[in-house]
Amino acid sequence: MAGIYIHVPFCSKRCTYCDFFSNTKMQYKEPYLKQVLQELTNRKAYLPNETIETIYFGGGTPSQLNAQELETILEHIYKLYTVSPSAEITMEANPDDLTPAYVKAIASLPFNRLSMGIQSFNDADLKFLNRRHSAKQAIAAVANCQAVGLTNLSIDLMYGLPNQTLEAWRENINQAIALNVPHISAYHLIYEEGTALYKLMEAGKVRSVDEDVSLAMFTTLIDTLSSNGYQHYEISNFAQPHYISKHNSAYWKGKPYLGVGPSAHSYDGVNRAWNIASLTGYIEAMEQQKPALEVEVLDQQAQYNDFILTGLRTMWGINTGEIENIFGEKLALYCKKQATPYIKSGLLCLSENNTLTLSREGIFISDSIMSDLMFV
Repeated sequence: MAGIYIHVPFCSKRCTYCDFFSNTKMQYKEPYLKQVLQELTNRKAYLPNETIETIYFGGGTPSQLNAQELETILEHIYKLYTVSPSAEITMEANPDDLTPAYVKAIASLPFNRLSMGIQSFNDADLKFLNRRHSAKQAIAAVANCQAVGLTNLSIDLMYGLPNQTLEAWRENINQAIALNVPHISAYHLIYEEGTALYKLMEAGKVRSVDEDVSLAMFTTLIDTLSSNGYQHYEISNFAQPHYISKHNSAYWKGKPYLGVGPSAHSYDGVNRAWNIASLTGYIEAMEQQKPALEVEVLDQQAQYNDFILTGLRTMWGINTGEIENIFGEKLALYCKKQATPYIKSGLLCLSENNTLTLSREGIFISDSIMSDLMFV
C-alpha cells in the first residue's frame, strides 16, 4: 500500500494563522502543472511495485485548480502508476470555490472524498481568520456537494480562537453534526511564528485563550461527537463508521508515500525527502533537471521516535512486540520502562496483546507522554 500527495500551493489570499507553504501568484499555475507532471514521471521509482491506495490533493487550495487541470494530473497518475480500483482520492477545497458549477465539474473526476476548510460557522471568526467564505457559503458548499453525490465529506473546524466562548464552540460542533458530514477534523488555534496571527500576538492585539477554556473545548468536542456516533480515531480526527481517512491513517501507520510539488514531503520507510518550499525555485530546478529536494536518512532511533509519535496519536496505538521485531529488544524494553508510570496512573492503557493506547485522560497530555516514550 502506498499513497501519492500532490501539493497545490495556490491561494487567493493568506489566512492569518496559516504556516503551510502557499502562494498567491496565479501566473505560475501553468509552469507549476507542467513540472508536477514531470516530477510524477521522474520519481516513479520512489514507489517500486506499489499499488496506490490513496491520492491526496492538499495545499494551499487545490480548488484553485479547475476541473481540466485536476483531470490532467489525475490522468497522468493513472497512466504511470497502478492505482487500486478502490483507492481513496481526496481533494481539499475552500467552501466558496464549491459552487454548483464547480462541484458538478469535479463530480465527473475520480475524486471520492472532499476535505473542506470551514474552520468556523461564525462570521466574526471567519473575518478574524481572514477566510474568504461566510458561514452561509460553507453550509451551501456542503449541500452542493451532497446534491451531486459527493457525500464522503470531511470538514475542518478550529477552536481556541481569541474571545471564542465555550457556547460558541458548542454551536459550531452542533452545526457540523446537523450537516451530516461523516468526518470532522478539529484543531486548536496555534500561534505559529512568522504568521500574521503571531505578529498580532506579539503586538499585544490578541492573546491565546485560557488553558482551562481550551481543555473544556476539547472535552466538549470529544463528548459531543462521540455521543453522536463519531469515532475518535486520532487526537484531532473523528469519523462515522467506515469514514476514517485512509490517506492520513497511512501516514500514522508508517506507510510509504510520494509527495509531489513545492514543499511536499515523501517517505519510503527508511528515508524522508522534502521538496524546496519555493514555487519559483521548484519550477526552475525542475526545468533545469536539478534536484528540487533534500533527503534525510533515518537511523534506528529516528525511526523508533517516528513510530511512537505517529502511532500513539491513534486509537490503534503502538504494539511493544512490534517495536521489538522492528527496532530490537533494547528499544522495546525502553518503551515499556517509560510507559509503566503512565500505565499505573491510568494515562496509558496496555491491552492483552501488549498494545499501548492513550486513555481518555491521557489524550489531554499526549505531547508529554509521547515525548517521554521517545528515545533521546
